Amino acid sequence: MNGSDIVISVDAAVLLRVARREAGLTQAEVARRAGIPQPVLSMYERGTREPSVAAANRILAGLGKTLTARPAPRRLDDHAAAVQLEAVLGLADAMPFGPRRQALEFPPLPPA
Repeated sequence: MNGSDIVISVDAAVLLRVARREAGLTQAEVARRAGIPQPVLSMYERGTREPSVAAANRILAGLGKTLTARPAPRRLDDHAAAVQLEAVLGLADAMPFGPRRQALEFPPLPPA
């Protein structure tokens, strides 16, 4: 793992168990569809073994589901946002403005 990795904790055991039960399938059927041994699926569902993302995707695909990651919506604190905006506008007002610089003019290029 490096500094750019994002780690989000999800209870894979609950996720897999609930998805399988909602599909009305046995562990044996899901394991067959996912191409993993049934005892391994059982360990995943009990939480005694953690599936890789690839394994979780295979299991969910066997259930006709997909695992999708998307950012959670940020909740804005209106008061905090107003305070930050006021600070930024205050900084902008305090910026010293000088006369506009004239565009640089270059002599024409010699004929080719």
